[in-house]
Amino acid sequence: MAGEPQADCLFCKIVAGQIPATVVRETETTVAFRDINPQAPTHVLVIPKVHYPDAASLAAAEPGVAADILREAGQVALDDKIVEHGYRVVFNTGSGAGQTVFHAHAHVLGGRGLQWPPG
Repeated sequence: MAGEPQADCLFCKIVAGQIPATVVRETETTVAFRDINPQAPTHVLVIPKVHYPDAASLAAAEPGVAADILREAGQVALDDKIVEHGYRVVFNTGSGAGQTVFHAHAHVLGGRGLQWPPG
């Protein structure tokens, strides 16, 4: 059921504390942790504690939590001191876009030049 933890979801297991992660921030509704395969000096994932497969389904069901993810992404950028030079917030949706964990999440990337268009 949408919003409920999924037994086979990596990110649900991180939220539950069953799998370790390098957590940099946590709120009532979100967890932010360092990506294990960083693509930039700062590469942090910000996830909701509730399970939705992608950003669009999260925003439709719980727009306040979607806003919390964006707010926390900005705070991660402040904490990592990447605001001045710029940073990127990315939501991949679907395997064709590179989504590998089907639990909504934002990538916060910065600390190096980020070209446009992306890969």
